[in-house]
This record gives sequence, structure tokens and C-alpha cells, in this order.
Amino acid sequence: MELQGVSAIVTGGASGLGGATAELLAAQGAKVAIFDLNEELGNAHAAKIGGAFFKVNVTDDASVAAGVAAAEEAHGVARILVNCAGIVIAAKTVGREFASHSLDQFRKVIEINLIGTFNVISKFAARAASLEPIGEERGVIVNTASAAAYDGQIGQAAYAASKGGVVSLTLPVARDLSQYGIRVMTIAPGLFWTPMMNALPPAAVESLGKQVPFPSRLGRPEEFALLVQSIIANPMLNGEVIRLDGAIRMAPK
Repeated sequence: MELQGVSAIVTGGASGLGGATAELLAAQGAKVAIFDLNEELGNAHAAKIGGAFFKVNVTDDASVAAGVAAAEEAHGVARILVNCAGIVIAAKTVGREFASHSLDQFRKVIEINLIGTFNVISKFAARAASLEPIGEERGVIVNTASAAAYDGQIGQAAYAASKGGVVSLTLPVARDLSQYGIRVMTIAPGLFWTPMMNALPPAAVESLGKQVPFPSRLGRPEEFALLVQSIIANPMLNGEVIRLDGAIRMAPK
């Protein structure tokens, strides 16, 4: 699918992986709608790339429906969806003094990373299915999982479970939407430089990068965006998860 003039939605598009993806899609001529909760960053990034920002809570049915409708009013029915909205927490199943993992924390991670992803998928696809095809297809969905879906570390039970769910829904949703000519792919990034890394000291960031076999550094958000672009361009990529991780396999901690 060509990007010129096509409407696209990027969740979590105010910064990080989503921010880089929104910027690249816009540079290729797409009309980009950023869905995010951070109004300051979202509006600034939308202005920078010539897109539009909509404050959307991916876990809220009405918020997503309103966001999709507002993006459609601004840019037309979206043909591209990139799901990057997500959170990460660190908590062991049994913590200090034999405290059990907070169920509210576990539920929140699943709600945002997994249920939020599917919430946007279903509402986007319901509109994209009504479009006339461009060549063979009507739309493309790219989700974000994580290497943690396969080799989650100590303290990542909630995060790994949420991203494992995104991995597992990729094929059945691709099969669901095949009759409408909508492809579904997922990227599972390894260690990437995102705003979450800003909280770490430089030595810790360097140490993380050295764990990657090659290239021995953190991935750049622009490299994630390049893979999104490649997926959109190649119609035979469907129903699959691609690890983007420099060959790293995460150690227990």
C-alpha cells in the first residue's frame, strides 16, 4: 500500500516508538492521527509532523470510538493502524515480606497493553472494512508486542503476559479480517531507546545495549518505524510476529 494521501492512526504516537512511526508515516505522505493521553507532547508532535492529535484512552470504549470518528472527520477513514500505546511495570509474583503481586497492577497492564490494543483494532477494522480496496487490500494493522512475550524477565509477569496476548491474537485477527483485505502484523522489539530509558543512568543504558549481540546497542525508534513502513509496503506480510531485537534473548534478570 502506498502511503501518499492515506489516513493513518498511531496509538502512543506522542513519543517513543509511536512518535517515530508517526513521523515517518507523515514524511511519506500519510495523514496521521496521533492517539495518546499526553496532550502536551501529542499536540507538539502532531504540529511538528503536520498531523492531528486526539486525546484517547485505549482502554475506554467510548474514548476510542470518539477518537476514530474524530480522526475520520479530519482525514477520512483510516487504512493504517499502528498500535504502540502501552505501559511497563516491574513487580515479582511474590515480593518483599511475602507480599503477593498487586492484582490491580496486573489488571492495569493487561487492560492497556492487550485489551487496549484489541479495542482500537476492532473499531478501526469496522470502518476500514467498508472502504474500497486499493489494489488487493483495504488496510494494514501493525501491533507492538515485545521480546518479553517470549523470554520475559524476573518481575515481568504482567508485562510479558500482556505482550504474549498481543502475539497470540495476531494470527486469529488476521484470519478474521482476511475476508475484508485487512492485514495484521506484530512487531516484537527487544531493547529500544524509549522515554522510559531516560530514568536510567547512562551507565545502565550502556550496559543494556552491550547485551545485544549485534548491533551491540539499544535499538532506535526510527528502526522500529522502518519495519512498520516495510510491513505496510509488502502485501505478503500477514498474520506473523517479527522480532526486532539484534538477536538478543533476554536473561532471567
